[in-house]
Amino acid sequence: MTESKTSKKEDLKTEKEKTQRSFRNLSDIEIKRLYKPEDIDDIDYNKDLGEPGQFPFTRGPYDNMYRGRLWTMRQFAGFGTADQTNQRFKFLINHGQTGLSVAFHLPTIYGYESTDEKSLGEVGKEGVAIDTLADMETLFDGIDLSKISTSMTINAPASILLSMYIVVGKKQGVKPEQLRGTIQNDILKEYIAQKSWIFPPEPSMRLIVDTIEYCTEHVPQWYTISISGYHIREAGSTAVQELAFTLADGFAYVEAAMERGLDVDDFAPRLSFFFNSHNNFFEEIAKFRAARRIWAKRMKHKYAAKKPESMRLRFHTQTAGVSLTAQEPENNIVRVTLQALAAVLGGTQSLHTNSFDEALCLPTEKAVRIALRTQQIIAYESGVADTVDPLAGSYYVEWLTEKMEEEAERYFEKIEELGGVIPAIKKNFFQKEIANASYRYQKEVEKKERIIVGVNKYKPEKKIQPDILKIDEEVSINQKQRLKQIKKDRNNQAVEDALNDLKAAAEGTKNLMPYIIKAVKTYASVGEIIGTLKQVFGTYTEDSIF
Repeated sequence: MTESKTSKKEDLKTEKEKTQRSFRNLSDIEIKRLYKPEDIDDIDYNKDLGEPGQFPFTRGPYDNMYRGRLWTMRQFAGFGTADQTNQRFKFLINHGQTGLSVAFHLPTIYGYESTDEKSLGEVGKEGVAIDTLADMETLFDGIDLSKISTSMTINAPASILLSMYIVVGKKQGVKPEQLRGTIQNDILKEYIAQKSWIFPPEPSMRLIVDTIEYCTEHVPQWYTISISGYHIREAGSTAVQELAFTLADGFAYVEAAMERGLDVDDFAPRLSFFFNSHNNFFEEIAKFRAARRIWAKRMKHKYAAKKPESMRLRFHTQTAGVSLTAQEPENNIVRVTLQALAAVLGGTQSLHTNSFDEALCLPTEKAVRIALRTQQIIAYESGVADTVDPLAGSYYVEWLTEKMEEEAERYFEKIEELGGVIPAIKKNFFQKEIANASYRYQKEVEKKERIIVGVNKYKPEKKIQPDILKIDEEVSINQKQRLKQIKKDRNNQAVEDALNDLKAAAEGTKNLMPYIIKAVKTYASVGEIIGTLKQVFGTYTEDSIF
């Protein structure tokens, strides 16, 4: 052996020791030094990849992708009162945003009125305060709902907020058939990760299927669920866990709707997904590509879907909030750019880029503008939108896509052995898996096996503090006064009648959407409607993991 070959072999042997770096990605998958054709020799192009827009959609859900239409550019917005958020919406639209995303404050998410003692200190702080139809009317004042797509991050009360949106549209002269957007409405991931449930799983699933059934007939352009892996990832899961648990939730919704008697090809085309884009660039791209392939194969082979639209997974992406650091917050601009680029190369249909100051506060206008400009620069200056799935054929990307699929399938087998998603939730399976992954990651950071720039290496000498957005307590005072005035001015007998009708319907088996819409029209509050349903459905308490 020549001296040069010997030297090269020794360099490779000691590479890991020299760098003291882990060559395992965030899903704990060992990454080889080099990938070659033999690593993907079992991949059949037509069977496993296919053309973009064709089964199994690995290369993208549409044949022309961004050459035909760019992804929808969204910024998650919501703070203070409906009027304040309305102004932020108009600011974003004027700067080129093509879709709205509504962040609701915690009282709305948990089904409490702003006047409830449990809402103390939370009104308008982490999202916009929406109590009644009047707030929703203000939120979209001057915004033509026939020309904008709206995503609403709302879970247990999703059917109520959708009902408000439908009624606001009608008041604008926009028919339900014209409305476009989605509600998150993914309650299973709440039990798994985010924990903002209200009712037990079974009645929660009923409400979701009610929404699917109603929208299939009356609001056909609406995506009835945004099946969300984002919050699973934010809770500390790996990319593989996010992939597997999210798709498992999606399969559970499909099965619940089919049990209701709905035809899979009638409702499946209006299911959408919501994924996280984290720091490991290629891992994220492979995750997105694997998600499309897994969904397509399962929809075709297990659920007997016939329409390509039913097999075509479409998804929104948000960059990883959990990856943002309070230390040197400007570094987050770079992180968000890489995460957004991974989402685009992975074929996202919609994208939200986090603002660099979100580890410290709700985003300022400056930070929001930079986040939106990040998407626009990727779209118009980088050239990555010029060709479809540009990383296809990469030995590493194709190997990793296949590996992600294999690991996800192992999780599907475990979930099935436990009896399905809801039994697995009640046995704390998902919660334990995420907790263990989160603990392992944190230990790696503490041991500097994973480097976080500005946190455990290359720390700043002094703390950098950008301008932050603060929500004045006057917001809470004004919102409470507004709610009291609405209750005083409305027809309270009509409210009572509507809520009684809703309760009676909940005690039976009727679809609840028409009853919720009726209650919304009377200006019944989110808290009153949720309170009525609690009388029938009860609430849910999780067993402790430990």
